[in-house]
Amino acid sequence: MKFLPVFWAIVGKKCLVVGAGSIAARKAELLHKAGGKLCVVAPEIGVALSDLAFFEEIELSQRAFVESDLDDAVCVIAATDDQDLNRDISRLAQARGIAVNVVDNPELCSFIMPSMIERGPIQIAISSGGVSPVLARMLRSRLESTIPGAYGELATLADEFRLTVKQALPNVGARRRFWESILDGQVAELVFSGKMEVARERLQQQLRDFDHAQVNGEVYLVGAGPGDPDLLTFKALRLMHRADVVVYDRLVSQPILDMVRRDAERIYAGKASANHAIPQENINQLLVRLAREGKRVLRLKGGDPFIFGRGGEELGELIDENIEFQVVPGITAASGCASYAGIPLTHRDYSQACIFVTGHRRKGAEDLNWKMLSHANQTVVFYMGLENVSRICESLKAHGRAANTPAALVEKGTTAMQRVFVGDLDSLPAIIADQQVRAPTLIMVGEVVALHNKLNWYRPGEEIGQI
Repeated sequence: MKFLPVFWAIVGKKCLVVGAGSIAARKAELLHKAGGKLCVVAPEIGVALSDLAFFEEIELSQRAFVESDLDDAVCVIAATDDQDLNRDISRLAQARGIAVNVVDNPELCSFIMPSMIERGPIQIAISSGGVSPVLARMLRSRLESTIPGAYGELATLADEFRLTVKQALPNVGARRRFWESILDGQVAELVFSGKMEVARERLQQQLRDFDHAQVNGEVYLVGAGPGDPDLLTFKALRLMHRADVVVYDRLVSQPILDMVRRDAERIYAGKASANHAIPQENINQLLVRLAREGKRVLRLKGGDPFIFGRGGEELGELIDENIEFQVVPGITAASGCASYAGIPLTHRDYSQACIFVTGHRRKGAEDLNWKMLSHANQTVVFYMGLENVSRICESLKAHGRAANTPAALVEKGTTAMQRVFVGDLDSLPAIIADQQVRAPTLIMVGEVVALHNKLNWYRPGEEIGQI
């Protein structure tokens, strides 16, 4: 993040604009609209600024810029055609600790002006950090069409009742639930329909009827997919924005975690081999406890909760404890990683079946059915098998699979750090050692792996091996 997004109160404070063309006029108008005391300095004053000054109280100085123009200013915008002058203004302003914006030159800026959407008191700012202002404006245009103008009136209504609601519902969690029911319910629809008085009466009625003592918690078992945030479902994203607390796994990528509501409490419950941040039994009890505190708990799991995610154990505990819940499937790692590696899990000519199996066995558990896993014309995907890859390859060969059976490793699949390594049952252990392959990595065994060379379309990282 190159710039910190903030909303800045400049009412009554001196704001300097150097330059008087059309771009300077647009910047000046925004500063004036925000209540700044506007001063414009330029040898020639353009028509747009002259018109603005005719109707508004703006100090215009038709002359060259001098350093004393910066006196008492809280911000300055350099919008001249002289790049050397713009550079000097930036240097002088920053030496005084004055916020400066140089139009179309983000490297000289200490702040930038984003594209904005206004709906009364609601303001939405969109910025590319100066990288692509046109893209920011395009995104603004798309949002403009999806956000009704009446949202400003809805915000004004909420402000009218804010203190009343705070006094009636001193509990923060209960207050948040109440406002969510108002802003995403019938009251909002009445405002959008132009029925402000009816909306006001309905809000008062709902406040009188709201039973904050009966605010129940809920748990969302959500599959976060294999890593690419674009693979999240709409329902997953909606619940991620509602959660009060998130309990997340090691395999949940940072870009996905960044999409959770920013003020939600975060609890790490990741597991690696022989290293569990929180034992599974304690995770189950934690979900129950948090829900009983009235919180909406997001249990965010990599891949799909019900495919080697132990979601069934957590759901069973919630049912036993009579906790409300929702389950949101995610794209399991096998499906996502295979697709991004150009390896179809099934194919009419190569594989008529696909098996998902865990390569990590609980201590004392019975061994896998290697005879069944070693059949030809099927794809076998091993989750959590990196540490046992030698045993996996030897067991498959011992039960009938040829040593040259195609096999692949997909490391950090679907992410920008994805790497795909292709070999066979004989070469796979050496590839892991030579290439320092690390978890999370899936192992795929079967004839379909040979299609990777042709179908590989996603190439963010280095690859090795050919078949």
